[in-house]
Amino acid sequence: MIGLNLGRGRTAPLTILCLGAHSDDIEIGCGGTLLELRRAGLAAKFHWVVFSASATRADEARKAAALFTQDSEAEVSVEDFLDGFLPYSGGAVKESFEEIRIRVDPDLIFTHWQGDAHQDHRLISELTWNTFRNHLILEYEIPKFDGDLGRPNFFVPLEPSSYLGKVDHLFAAFESQRAKPWFARETFLGLMRIRGMESNSASGYAEAFYARKLTLSADA
Repeated sequence: MIGLNLGRGRTAPLTILCLGAHSDDIEIGCGGTLLELRRAGLAAKFHWVVFSASATRADEARKAAALFTQDSEAEVSVEDFLDGFLPYSGGAVKESFEEIRIRVDPDLIFTHWQGDAHQDHRLISELTWNTFRNHLILEYEIPKFDGDLGRPNFFVPLEPSSYLGKVDHLFAAFESQRAKPWFARETFLGLMRIRGMESNSASGYAEAFYARKLTLSADA
């Protein structure tokens, strides 16, 4: 497989914008990749935005952001839009995106997949592309009851410390979710194992994304 190396020839820290409709979306969708970037020693500044979270879930989101960004510089924002109703607050959510655009010029954006079955997730994906029109955007996947997993085209192989660390951090941060049947180590590890098989990952594990637009440059 042909790879993309974000750290090659780079001296300045990478600015990474992580967008999630709900507390735990970012971590489930791309947590292993974030840990892999840190494991590889890539310097990064994170902007972490969660759009819908109760007080308890907001605290969990902040705890998770600290775990996944480790010793990196991180700015965490948690909004209080109503879970499940984001499309009906579309104007206000769009205003939040415009505020983010003024503050952040990211090198890499992680957001929801456009084909996600959850209406909140789809809106965040739509507004990501509407707001950041000339950026590298990777859309992550969230396993759920709806059975909406697709065929992603971008893979990040994960070392054991990253895929196991992801699951450990999920359970350490999101205590409110532990009793839910879907919130299981097997769920998260199983999906990463499938994506690892599809991408021929040396460890057998990977996270997968949808990359709608990428450009090829011959510059050194």
